[in-house]
Amino acid sequence: MSQLNMRDVDELFAALGRSGFRSRFRLGKQEAEYLNAKGLDVIIEHARDFVAKRLADTQAANDGRQTPMKSHPVFIAQHATATCCRKCLAKWHHIPMNRPLTESEIDYVVAVLKRWLVKNVS
Repeated sequence: MSQLNMRDVDELFAALGRSGFRSRFRLGKQEAEYLNAKGLDVIIEHARDFVAKRLADTQAANDGRQTPMKSHPVFIAQHATATCCRKCLAKWHHIPMNRPLTESEIDYVVAVLKRWLVKNVS
Protein backbone atom coordinates (compact mmCIF):
# COMPACT_ATOMS: atom_id res chain seq x y z
CA MET A 1 0.00 0.00 0.00
CA SER A 2 1.48 3.30 -0.97
CA GLN A 3 -0.30 5.69 1.40
CA LEU A 4 2.33 7.42 3.52
CA ASN A 5 0.95 6.57 6.93
CA MET A 6 0.47 2.85 6.40
CA ARG A 7 3.21 0.31 6.89
CA ASP A 8 4.75 -1.72 4.08
CA VAL A 9 3.03 -5.11 4.20
CA ASP A 10 6.20 -7.19 3.73
CA GLU A 11 7.89 -5.27 6.56
CA LEU A 12 4.77 -5.71 8.68
CA PHE A 13 4.67 -9.47 8.25
CA ALA A 14 8.38 -9.74 9.04
CA ALA A 15 7.81 -7.80 12.29
CA LEU A 16 4.72 -9.85 13.16
CA GLY A 17 6.80 -13.01 12.70
CA ARG A 18 9.26 -11.72 15.31
CA SER A 19 6.48 -11.12 17.86
CA GLY A 20 5.98 -14.07 20.17
CA PHE A 21 2.42 -12.96 20.88
CA ARG A 22 1.35 -12.29 17.28
CA SER A 23 3.06 -15.33 15.77
CA ARG A 24 1.33 -17.79 18.12
CA PHE A 25 -2.10 -17.32 16.52
CA ARG A 26 -3.35 -20.19 14.37
CA LEU A 27 -6.75 -21.08 13.00
CA GLY A 28 -8.40 -23.68 15.17
CA LYS A 29 -10.27 -26.60 13.68
CA GLN A 30 -13.61 -24.79 13.95
CA GLU A 31 -12.34 -21.61 12.28
CA ALA A 32 -10.53 -23.52 9.51
CA GLU A 33 -13.63 -25.60 8.76
CA TYR A 34 -15.75 -22.46 8.67
CA LEU A 35 -13.34 -20.74 6.28
CA ASN A 36 -13.22 -23.79 4.01
CA ALA A 37 -17.02 -24.18 4.07
CA LYS A 38 -17.78 -20.51 3.34
CA GLY A 39 -14.85 -19.83 1.01
CA LEU A 40 -12.27 -17.07 1.14
CA ASP A 41 -14.41 -14.50 -0.74
CA VAL A 42 -17.21 -14.71 1.84
CA ILE A 43 -14.77 -14.55 4.74
CA ILE A 44 -13.15 -11.45 3.22
CA GLU A 45 -16.62 -9.86 3.00
CA HIS A 46 -17.00 -10.63 6.71
CA ALA A 47 -13.59 -9.04 7.34
CA ARG A 48 -14.58 -5.84 5.55
CA ASP A 49 -17.83 -5.70 7.53
CA PHE A 50 -16.05 -6.29 10.87
CA VAL A 51 -13.45 -3.60 10.12
CA ALA A 52 -16.09 -1.10 9.02
CA LYS A 53 -18.34 -1.73 12.03
CA ARG A 54 -15.77 -2.32 14.78
CA LEU A 55 -12.67 -0.30 13.85
CA ALA A 56 -13.49 2.46 11.39
CA ASP A 57 -14.85 5.01 13.88
CA THR A 58 -12.55 7.39 15.70
CA GLN A 59 -13.80 6.06 19.03
CA ALA A 60 -14.24 2.34 18.39
CA ALA A 61 -16.63 0.81 20.92
CA ASN A 62 -14.74 -1.12 23.62
CA ASP A 63 -11.42 -0.41 21.93
CA GLY A 64 -8.97 -3.11 22.87
CA ARG A 65 -11.75 -5.55 23.71
CA GLN A 66 -14.01 -5.47 20.65
CA THR A 67 -12.43 -8.41 18.83
CA PRO A 68 -13.02 -11.89 20.26
CA MET A 69 -10.07 -14.31 20.42
CA LYS A 70 -11.95 -17.19 18.74
CA SER A 71 -15.06 -18.29 16.83
CA HIS A 72 -14.33 -16.72 13.43
CA PRO A 73 -11.25 -16.92 11.18
CA VAL A 74 -11.19 -13.13 10.81
CA PHE A 75 -10.98 -12.64 14.59
CA ILE A 76 -7.92 -14.90 14.76
CA ALA A 77 -6.39 -13.10 11.78
CA GLN A 78 -7.05 -9.72 13.39
CA HIS A 79 -5.08 -10.68 16.50
CA ALA A 80 -2.31 -12.29 14.44
CA THR A 81 -1.94 -9.16 12.30
CA ALA A 82 -2.51 -6.51 15.00
CA THR A 83 -5.66 -5.27 13.28
CA CYS A 84 -7.82 -6.04 16.31
CA CYS A 85 -8.18 -2.51 17.74
CA ARG A 86 -7.31 1.11 17.02
CA LYS A 87 -4.39 1.05 19.48
CA CYS A 88 -2.81 -1.88 17.60
CA LEU A 89 -3.54 -0.23 14.25
CA ALA A 90 -1.64 2.84 15.46
CA LYS A 91 1.29 0.91 16.92
CA TRP A 92 1.78 -1.72 14.23
CA HIS A 93 0.35 -0.11 11.09
CA HIS A 94 0.98 3.61 11.70
CA ILE A 95 -2.72 4.46 11.29
CA PRO A 96 -3.64 7.31 13.67
CA MET A 97 -6.31 6.73 16.32
CA ASN A 98 -7.76 10.24 16.34
CA ARG A 99 -9.83 10.03 13.15
CA PRO A 100 -12.04 7.58 11.26
CA LEU A 101 -10.37 5.11 8.92
CA THR A 102 -10.32 6.11 5.26
CA GLU A 103 -11.54 3.75 2.56
CA SER A 104 -7.94 3.08 1.53
CA GLU A 105 -7.05 2.22 5.14
CA ILE A 106 -9.99 -0.17 5.34
CA ASP A 107 -8.81 -1.73 2.05
CA TYR A 108 -5.30 -2.03 3.52
CA VAL A 109 -6.54 -3.74 6.71
CA VAL A 110 -8.66 -6.16 4.68
CA ALA A 111 -5.67 -6.91 2.41
CA VAL A 112 -3.51 -7.64 5.47
CA LEU A 113 -6.19 -9.98 6.85
CA LYS A 114 -6.55 -11.71 3.48
CA ARG A 115 -2.81 -12.26 3.21
CA TRP A 116 -2.69 -13.86 6.66
CA LEU A 117 -5.75 -16.04 5.99
CA VAL A 118 -4.41 -17.27 2.64
CA LYS A 119 -1.08 -18.12 4.27
CA ASN A 120 -2.71 -19.91 7.22
CA VAL A 121 -5.63 -21.80 5.70
CA SER A 122 -5.27 -25.56 5.92
